[in-house]
Amino acid sequence: MLLRNLLARYLGNKNCLTSPHAATLRRKLTTNRYCIRHQRNMQHLFDFSDFNVYDPETTNLSVGAPGPDLLVQCCEIFKEATNHRMNYERENNSFLFQYGPLLGINDFREELSRFLTREYGSEVKKSSLLLTSGATSGLHQILSSLVDMNGVIFVDEVTYMIALEAFQEFTGITIIPVPFLDDGVDTEELKRLVKLHQFPPHPKKLFWGIYYAIPTFHNPTGVTMSPEKCQELVKIAREFGILISCDDVYNLLHYRSGCPKRLFAYDNPSDEDYAGHVISNGSFSKILSPGIRIGWIECPKRVKEVFMQSGIIKSGGSLNNYTSGIVVSLLQLGLAKRQLDIYRAAYKERMETVCEIFQRELPSEVKFIAPAGGYFVWLTFPASFDATAFNLFCQEHHKVIAIAGPRFSATNAHRNCLRICVVFHNVATMRDAARRLCQAYREYSEASR
Repeated sequence: MLLRNLLARYLGNKNCLTSPHAATLRRKLTTNRYCIRHQRNMQHLFDFSDFNVYDPETTNLSVGAPGPDLLVQCCEIFKEATNHRMNYERENNSFLFQYGPLLGINDFREELSRFLTREYGSEVKKSSLLLTSGATSGLHQILSSLVDMNGVIFVDEVTYMIALEAFQEFTGITIIPVPFLDDGVDTEELKRLVKLHQFPPHPKKLFWGIYYAIPTFHNPTGVTMSPEKCQELVKIAREFGILISCDDVYNLLHYRSGCPKRLFAYDNPSDEDYAGHVISNGSFSKILSPGIRIGWIECPKRVKEVFMQSGIIKSGGSLNNYTSGIVVSLLQLGLAKRQLDIYRAAYKERMETVCEIFQRELPSEVKFIAPAGGYFVWLTFPASFDATAFNLFCQEHHKVIAIAGPRFSATNAHRNCLRICVVFHNVATMRDAARRLCQAYREYSEASR
């Protein structure tokens, strides 16, 4: 009876919308409409939504963001960095409060170059860097500046859900999903699809098509692409003239060994056929603070020249000029590195705790790859399993919720999958939530028999 009622609600049977859970949903919807009208009352992006990670009633494993126990430490380091930078500005014409240079202030790009070179273990040139206001802003800049408006975006069959929404805003662009394997995208199928859809781009655009990639600690699966796969992708991009845009926001969050070699680094300028087909789109949101809205694009010279002609950047100067100056002080004083180390240690413990529980308490029919870094664990249940209905069951009966697979699919597929974010809550909360989710699966499976 429990399972039948749950499925009836999921399928839209209004006769079943009488439970306390349904009443809660109605209250949330009413509150959400109020919130839209009065957005000044929102305290954070997740207020009044099913993604509210601050809701004390439910352990929400949906949102990829640092948690309050980690973000509170930003108060002191930003205070110290702000004082440091303001003293500098008093003595140096206060250019930080002026329109900034197109690529970002020189010392931001210089300090970022040093920081990334150390953390990546490979050279990042200042001349290749462009300031953005975060990876999503960078992605929008890439799409609007570089890609034919009637072009094609090739995406992994499961990928970052908000990126899919961003792509859909470009109504002339076609979105083509590509199969995704245990070590990343199916390059043979990608090559076939790229060849099938190729066309000459508009004369004012560099590229007719783009492959949107999350090569390192993939969202949602946690997979890191193999070196062989990265090499093959660069060959495809060069042969067919497409751009590879790498969402590189998780690269520095490695928990077992050093930072994996970036896909960007495989597009080697010393190669005879090099022209520059790969972009690395990075952000401080996952490694410092989402609220500061600071990121960067690392790109080839020909791409940088196009960005410098952007009307948006030329009109307003560098994006988020003031905060980039504060980040410079965070980098110079070693505070950004200290915060990154704190995040890595905390996230590593949370990731390992969750994976150990899943390995021990979930049956072998539930598959997952224990990621070597990043934010997420991707659970794949048997093919006939409905993870969306199961997610509702978890929320109602065990006060834990994540995101079901269809949200990450351009074709609404992967209904038997669930993405777990491991980083927002402390390790004790994550341990309890993982155990509750496993218990929920046992109960749900038993009721289904």
